[in-house]
Amino acid sequence: MQTCESAPMHNRRLTIYRDRFCALDSALCIKVNRSSHYRLVRWGFRLVSRLGDGMFWYAIMAGIILTQGMDGVLPVLHMIVAGLSGTLVYKWLKGKTLRPRPYAVHQDVWLAGKPLDKFSFPSGHTLHAVVFSVVALSYYPELSWLILPFASLVAMSRVVLGLHYPSDVLAGAAIGAVMGFASFLLI
Repeated sequence: MQTCESAPMHNRRLTIYRDRFCALDSALCIKVNRSSHYRLVRWGFRLVSRLGDGMFWYAIMAGIILTQGMDGVLPVLHMIVAGLSGTLVYKWLKGKTLRPRPYAVHQDVWLAGKPLDKFSFPSGHTLHAVVFSVVALSYYPELSWLILPFASLVAMSRVVLGLHYPSDVLAGAAIGAVMGFASFLLI
């Protein structure tokens, strides 16, 4: 096994960049999480996170069916399939990466929400918020005034509540976007 001192120069540089990125990611996580010490912030983001568990998206799908009738069936089925695919991908990734949640690593991070599992990478809430947003807005762009702010708040809630690092949220968003857009290739 090579140590940093015995590794080739390019490996040492990568290690330095990785360590700097991790330090920045942790520092930003701690800083954002401090806002959860304010009761209204904590309650508000807990509510957003809870709605992001699925209730908001189920309400959107129900609203689509109620307002669009049979024309809404394909978009809703598309959202369901994309969401189920997102679940498979993020659970697989969490099982491979096994990154502990920030509150389990940093005593400066205050757990202000309820984790659904033990691992942090990627943020499943953010992945789903983005995949549902991409699919729903592709069919109904007029819903952007409601969906985009909510998806953004879901992503922010994960760091505010001490459940994810910013990089988990960015990765979840990127994966969700790729999955959402790629889902149109399969239809």
